[in-house]
Amino acid sequence: MSSVIETVTGLVTPILEEKHFELVDIEFLKEGKSWFLRVFIDKEGGIDIEECAYVSERLSEELDACNPDPIPQAYFLEVSSPGAERPLKKESDYERAQGEYIHVSLYQPVDGEKHYEGTLASFTPEELTLKVKIKTRVKEVTIDRKNIAKARLAIQF
Repeated sequence: MSSVIETVTGLVTPILEEKHFELVDIEFLKEGKSWFLRVFIDKEGGIDIEECAYVSERLSEELDACNPDPIPQAYFLEVSSPGAERPLKKESDYERAQGEYIHVSLYQPVDGEKHYEGTLASFTPEELTLKVKIKTRVKEVTIDRKNIAKARLAIQF
């Protein structure tokens, strides 16, 4: 699967660069009996449906031109915005999320919890600090970045 993601990254990057779009994430996974190749893109001010369609058409052409086919099984190609709960993967994602409400899933529990939601107070390459509200108190939780399975923006209710 990682070779599919690497190949697709190489094919889609020039398409995105010419339009000044950002590659947020690529997923290649099986859901039920079907395979899905999902490419998440964005730009300053947000991406629209026509821009997603443009990238989808261009990427589809590039994939069809590959010989040998990098994805021999049948699959569905989806190009979309990452949405309101955008994943945090790159340093620039964390920089943009500074002061924002985020959700973090961990490999190993910290203070007995494997999931935290709170405001991203600070981050370094080694760790991040969240301000988490527990009942009526705000507590700072520091998390080792190597312990983060997934991080994304979250909607606060």
